[in-house]
Amino acid sequence: MKIQISLAAALLAIAGNAAAAPHEGSAFIRDYDAEKDGQVTRAEFDAGRLVRFQATDTNSDGWVSEAEYVAEYRARLEQQLARSDRSEEKKTEERQRQIRQTYVRFAVLDKDKDAKMTQAEYDASGTRAFAEQDNDRDDIVTAADATATAARQLAARQAADKADR
Repeated sequence: MKIQISLAAALLAIAGNAAAAPHEGSAFIRDYDAEKDGQVTRAEFDAGRLVRFQATDTNSDGWVSEAEYVAEYRARLEQQLARSDRSEEKKTEERQRQIRQTYVRFAVLDKDKDAKMTQAEYDASGTRAFAEQDNDRDDIVTAADATATAARQLAARQAADKADR
């Protein structure tokens, strides 16, 4: 029990200090690598997601409202921007862009459109995110997975751009 509580506390600290959008491999590993061994197991990821969901559900009613979701993300974004060496103008642009995207993400994650993101809806998103990063499908995301995923994503973007021409 002590280990679970310590792990949860460590993961909450990680979640609080996370970069705003852990969708690329290096940020994904940094945000969810509770053991600090340069990789993320599925168990680490699931534990981190649970902690983040519970922290986002600020009124502990078992679901996350759009306001809770945006507030949690905004707090992480502000931490990231505070560490940035960008100009205030660029920070403002990034803040506006990211917050607009946060509302879009909430709408996508709220699959049944009841304005309540359930743990199941949140978990489904996490399952997709982990699968996207786990290039070799071994339930461990490593730097090699992140590199392969980034290359695959870049190739897909380039192919889409080429098709649009």
